[in-house]
Amino acid sequence: MLEQQLLNALTLGSVYALFALGFTLVFGVLAVINLSHGALFMVGSYVALGLVTRFQLPLWLAMLGAMLVSGIIGMLVDVLILKPLRMRNAPHLIPMIATIGVSIMLTTTAQGLFGAEALRFPEETLPAGEFVVGNVHVRALEVGIVLIAFVLMAVMFSILKRTQLGRALRAISESPKAAWLLGIPVETLFHTTSFVAAALGGIAGVLIGLDFNAITPQMGQPMLHKGIAVIILGGMGDIRGALIGGLFLGFAEVISKAYLSSQMGDAVAFGLLFLILLVRPSGLFGRQLERKA
Repeated sequence: MLEQQLLNALTLGSVYALFALGFTLVFGVLAVINLSHGALFMVGSYVALGLVTRFQLPLWLAMLGAMLVSGIIGMLVDVLILKPLRMRNAPHLIPMIATIGVSIMLTTTAQGLFGAEALRFPEETLPAGEFVVGNVHVRALEVGIVLIAFVLMAVMFSILKRTQLGRALRAISESPKAAWLLGIPVETLFHTTSFVAAALGGIAGVLIGLDFNAITPQMGQPMLHKGIAVIILGGMGDIRGALIGGLFLGFAEVISKAYLSSQMGDAVAFGLLFLILLVRPSGLFGRQLERKA
């Protein structure tokens, strides 16, 4: 049924968009493709699971804990790894390679601690309830996922567009040196951006973990591929592009799985993405990329 698949696509696409928002935020402000973002996504899901099962915390508090832990790790990556590379004016490729190392370290650590088998949230943890709208069966969990994703994206969009902090971040994205000369605390905002981006990745991991109820050490890698695809499709560093690109990828994946083949979802979604990029090589909102090139 098309209406049911559209609901599934909205749920998945909203999480893709949330994940890509953090990804594109780091690229837009720090000019770094942070390839540890997928591992931070995975860390968030394990932290939430641990807080729920080991410490018996309610789910909403476990989500906040996941965002906090993922955010702190993301900020530490910036302070301990990316900042020294910035101070030495390392070539752009070096920070990206360094974040691959962080990703491998986090993934293998998780596998060593929790094993390779999928872990699951206890059934009583998942929001119960279901209602019917027309012919569509809507789970309370799906409503919660979409609401959390869109509320967080709306908050981030408002901060970036309407606050002094957002104006400072936009100034840094244009020219960190000019922003520093204007008195903007560039390094502090680099750390803050890394924290917020990783926190968004962490909560996206919790939402996917809840939706599929399966958490594995490798779950961040396919999400990273999709996050890269989303920010390229939307236009590197563009917030609106992350939202539209995430929803597009989610809809393409779910609809192709439902009506073509369950094995071809990613292939069809990425094929459509390539076709769009042939028409708009800089992405849907790619003006900023052109300016940076």
